[in-house]
Amino acid sequence: MIQCKRLYDPVSADDGYRVLVDRLWPRGIKKTDLHYDEWCKNLAPSTELRKAFHAETMDFTSFSASYRHELAAHQEEGRQLADRGSNGTVTLLYAAKDTQHNHAEVLAQWLRSLASAG
Repeated sequence: MIQCKRLYDPVSADDGYRVLVDRLWPRGIKKTDLHYDEWCKNLAPSTELRKAFHAETMDFTSFSASYRHELAAHQEEGRQLADRGSNGTVTLLYAAKDTQHNHAEVLAQWLRSLASAG
């Protein structure tokens, strides 16, 4: 199972393997205070794409399509995470305030599609 969670939310026993999926370290969090198992910077949107989305020069649909295009270059890393999600819970941690329109949700959908294709 692959799920998403804001990294500012409390840690839960149901989180399983916790993966930080932001390219930048989150503000206000000490590295010793964040409970995570892996930091997958390569699966985060590129700096250019992240900035364009935050500047609202593209809508979420365009961002999602562009992000999926970027993710296509990281099939191996994505498959490893998808496989882990097939064998247990993987929680993708993100800092964005919007819990529905964020890159972690797009990444989760992409990982689920890799798991079902494999």
